[in-house]
Amino acid sequence: MLPHALNKGKRLKLIGLVVAPSLRSNMGMHYTSVPNIMKVIDPLFLNELKEEFEKHADSKTKLEQLLLRLEHLKIFDPACGSGNFLIIAYKELRKLEMEIFKRIQELTPEGIFPLSRIQLSQFYGIELDDFAHEVAILSLWLAEHQMNLKFKETFGHTNPALPLKKSGNIVCNNSNAIDWTEVCPHSDNSETFLLGNPPYLGSSIQSADQKKDMTSVLGHIQSYKKLDYIATWFYRATQYITGNKAKSAFVTTNSICQGEQVSILWPEILGQDIEIEFAHRSFKWSNNAKKNAGVTCIIVGLRNTNSQPKHIYTAGSKILASNINAYLIDYKNLYISNRRSPIANISPMSYGSKPADGGNLILSPEEKATLVAQYPAAVKFIKRFIGTDEFLYSTERHCLWIADNQVSDACKIPPINERLADVRKMRKKSTKVPTQEMANFPNRFGESRYVDGTPSIVVPAHSSENRRCVPMGFLDGNSVVSNSAYLVLNATAFDLGILQSTMHTTWIKTVGGALETRIRYSSSLCYNNFPFPKVSEAQKTKVAECALEILAQRELHSELTLDELYDPDIMPQGLKDAHDALDLVVDSCYRAKPFETMDEQIVFLFKLYEKMTGTQNA
Repeated sequence: MLPHALNKGKRLKLIGLVVAPSLRSNMGMHYTSVPNIMKVIDPLFLNELKEEFEKHADSKTKLEQLLLRLEHLKIFDPACGSGNFLIIAYKELRKLEMEIFKRIQELTPEGIFPLSRIQLSQFYGIELDDFAHEVAILSLWLAEHQMNLKFKETFGHTNPALPLKKSGNIVCNNSNAIDWTEVCPHSDNSETFLLGNPPYLGSSIQSADQKKDMTSVLGHIQSYKKLDYIATWFYRATQYITGNKAKSAFVTTNSICQGEQVSILWPEILGQDIEIEFAHRSFKWSNNAKKNAGVTCIIVGLRNTNSQPKHIYTAGSKILASNINAYLIDYKNLYISNRRSPIANISPMSYGSKPADGGNLILSPEEKATLVAQYPAAVKFIKRFIGTDEFLYSTERHCLWIADNQVSDACKIPPINERLADVRKMRKKSTKVPTQEMANFPNRFGESRYVDGTPSIVVPAHSSENRRCVPMGFLDGNSVVSNSAYLVLNATAFDLGILQSTMHTTWIKTVGGALETRIRYSSSLCYNNFPFPKVSEAQKTKVAECALEILAQRELHSELTLDELYDPDIMPQGLKDAHDALDLVVDSCYRAKPFETMDEQIVFLFKLYEKMTGTQNA
């Protein structure tokens, strides 16, 4: 028998007595905060139900019809863990039901004898872990008891507590190996709402069983192995709701709506039958666990295509949208894939040079100093080696860069000779044939994109989203860009100006991938697809002049790293002004009127992208 003293907040404490803390995170039992769960529940179904209540608050007949609707709702979490979403959904529906009963009492002079019609049997879930599955069942019982007490407190009576009835339809199974319609069948007189926070798991961290699930569910999709594990839930939700009285909304990492995953997954979901009803753009998803399992997430709600409103939620605002595409932008559906060369008239970009050397061609500052001190002739074989971290944080690394016609001279220096011998050994042991073949040329980088004496723009592969742009700049011809960054060879100040503009930053934040909320740059996605119009020589000159002024402003604060210079809290005013001037000039290359919002920019860029590529997506 459940304790009568079980008051608000005690349910989680009671569960905590039987759940070892070490098991909670492994089982997904993080007790996600109510405000975060409400971000899913409210737009999925609760807001509409509350609006219907307010609209018909003076009609007893309509209110009774609403009660009947609540009685036939189904809530289904196909990755329910310990039942957090089901519990909150149950409680919110019971609260709404109580408000409806109170209003009917006010409208009925003769009075009524209300009894809750919402049953635990309306709540469905699938959970792989047996213990979490049992906790979910217990949690729903406790939630029912708690709400019955509230009901009794309000109306003086409640549904009988005994005998204990079935506590929801919670199935212990692999959600990706079971037919969802067998767990939660569709019916003519019911509506079903799928919801939850399924496991994300990028392709590199999926277990063998999870990879099998990916193949089973998504194996027919080209490049499906690049998708996050949660893609299986989105795909199966699409199958489940299509043509039925059902909707879905899942929490997911933002990576599923950015980068190359968009063009792989979303054409399989969005189309004539299914559309995005609402979306929460990137926000921090946290929970009440002792070790907060916070992560940057989005929420995507799907429904069968209809004429009802669609909304985008961002930074506390709610935007009415005509269509929400896979990038969570109010624009028609389009999918941007990797491209080998730029669509705009700009210099080509590539990865930096990859050593494939076992670390033997790379020198720390101390190793360089020791080598040069002992063998001064070695200095001609050493270059600066600059990647993302070296560029942004002014750290220092060097590399051996030995041309084929210099090998014999370089090998006369014992430490260099030893390093080349180690490179040869390492490459011979490799299981990759191209690396094995490079053993014959230990002086060469595995992939070389350096051109001696040619200045280049270095492009960090990742950057904080808080920076105004991804900081980029020129390197002298004696610096080698590593494969942790990109480079633009034979680049001009005009090229740099385009790359440092807010227009380009908006594009890469939308189209490119992300590491949590950090920007992850991609030459094939971001740069090669970036739509920039044809401009006059006079416009090119203005862009170049603005770019050079940005470099001049950086030099005025040469004691600061680029990371510090682009910290929004301490960014020098002169540098801000230089970027403002650049943005006005770059904006004018697109149209006469400056852009006011990021959404306005990206919609314009999408239109231009379609025009430049001849793409006409649905």
